[in-house]
Amino acid sequence: MQWRIISVGKPGHDWVKGALVLYSKRLQHYARLEHVMIKEGPRDRVEQQISNACEDGLCVVLDERGRQLRSVDMARWIENEEITGRKRVCLVIGGADGHSPEFRAKAAVSWSLSNLTLQHDIALIVLMEQVYRAYTIMRGEPYHRE
Repeated sequence: MQWRIISVGKPGHDWVKGALVLYSKRLQHYARLEHVMIKEGPRDRVEQQISNACEDGLCVVLDERGRQLRSVDMARWIENEEITGRKRVCLVIGGADGHSPEFRAKAAVSWSLSNLTLQHDIALIVLMEQVYRAYTIMRGEPYHRE
């Protein structure tokens, strides 16, 4: 399956960029990954750009109101999507203003990484690590421990 992670704003710190490189390299053994960065701006313009970037994939919005998954649940979800023949999943991290109610309502799926509001760079790293973790769970590799 192909993953398109869409985030608003550019990673601002070297440690964030390093973590993105690390998890991108790890994920390349399991799936194709693309990171699309949308420039911060008015929410309606940003959401239109996100919608355009998600046109050819299942849109999963990351939002504190979304469904929280355990890592093993995410692995099962990915397996099910792959079984159905899903080609691309777009994981969306919004801007500083979050997602509008209308945008959230249009999304196919809404997940929450935490009940806490996470800074965008941190959410991006946590998301990439969890996708990587899910693949290691699916392959029975020793990265994840219960």
